[in-house]
Amino acid sequence: MLQKVERRPVQPESEPSAPPRKGMVWIEGGEFLMGADNFYPEEAPVRRVFVEGFWIDATPVTNRQFEEFVDATGWVTEAEIPANPADYPGAKPDMLAPASLVFTPTSGPVDLQNPSNWWSYVPGANWRHPYGPDSSLRDLADHPAVHVTWHDVQAYSLWAGADMPTEKEWEYAARGGLDGAIYAWGDTLNPGGRQLANTWQRMFPYQNRGADGWDRTSPVGFYPANGYGLHDMIGNVWEWTSDWWSAKPQDVSGCCQSSGSAASVNPMDPCRIPQKVLKGGSHLCAPNYCRRYRPAARHPHPVDTSTSHIGFRCVVRPAKAP
Repeated sequence: MLQKVERRPVQPESEPSAPPRKGMVWIEGGEFLMGADNFYPEEAPVRRVFVEGFWIDATPVTNRQFEEFVDATGWVTEAEIPANPADYPGAKPDMLAPASLVFTPTSGPVDLQNPSNWWSYVPGANWRHPYGPDSSLRDLADHPAVHVTWHDVQAYSLWAGADMPTEKEWEYAARGGLDGAIYAWGDTLNPGGRQLANTWQRMFPYQNRGADGWDRTSPVGFYPANGYGLHDMIGNVWEWTSDWWSAKPQDVSGCCQSSGSAASVNPMDPCRIPQKVLKGGSHLCAPNYCRRYRPAARHPHPVDTSTSHIGFRCVVRPAKAP
C-alpha cells in the first residue's frame, strides 16, 4: 500500500550556522536527566543519558508544509485509503472505509477510563478535512498537520531529507536546557497565571475554558519558545518518535529489557499492530485526565492509526566522517 518517495538531497552540516533546511534549530549534544519518577510508571526511572548534536524543526510540521510534500509527491495518507481487510480480521465493512479518529467533546462528565466516549471514527476525516468531510484547512495553514500515521510521517521525512527524532532526542530538545524540570519552562504549570502551552484548561472532556482562543489545535509558534528556541514541544499535538514502545524506556539497561516492533504490540490488540512512542501531550491533556504535557511523558500509539491530535516534526543528524 505504501508509495515510493524519493529522499531529497539534503546534506546535514555540523555547524549551527548552516541549517540543512529552513526552520531548523541546532541542538548541541550532551548529557541530561531523562524520565520522571513521580508521575506515570512508564516514565521511570530517571536516568542520565547522552545525546549527540542534531538539528530539529523549530515547530511541528504544518498543513502548509505537508501540502507542499503532497503536491510534490502525490502521497495519499493512510486515512484517505480503504483499509485492507486482511490486516483487520473480523472488522465490519464500514470500519474499513477511509476514516480517522476525531475528538468530540461530551456534554458532561463521563467515564474517563473509556476513550470511546470522546473519540469518533469519522469517515472522510483526514489531514485535509481534520474534523470530518465537511471541514477544510481554511485558516489552518499554519496549524500542525494531523491525521498522519507513522507511515505518512516517515514518507514526509524521507522526502525532506530528514529523519524522525528518537525519544531521547525529542525529550532532550523539549527540556530546553532545564535539566530535571517538570515542564519545558520550569516546575510550575502556569507561572503567574500564564498559559504557556495549548492544553485543556478545565474539566476534560466537556469543559474547556479556551482562554487563549483555541479549542483544538493552535498555530505553531503561538506560545513562547523553550530555552532552545523550539515551539509547541508541550501541548498542541502529540508527536511521533522513531522508538518502538516498551513499558520501560529502552535506554534503561537490564537483562529483561526488550525492544522492537513485536515487543511493542499491545497484548490486548487482536490485530497485533506495532506501536511507536509519542511525546509531548496535546491540546486534550488536562490535570483531571492526562498530565502528559511534560517532556518526560510518553505514550504508545499504533503505527496505522491517525487522529486529530497527533502530528510530528523532523530532525537531521550530522553526517559521520568515514
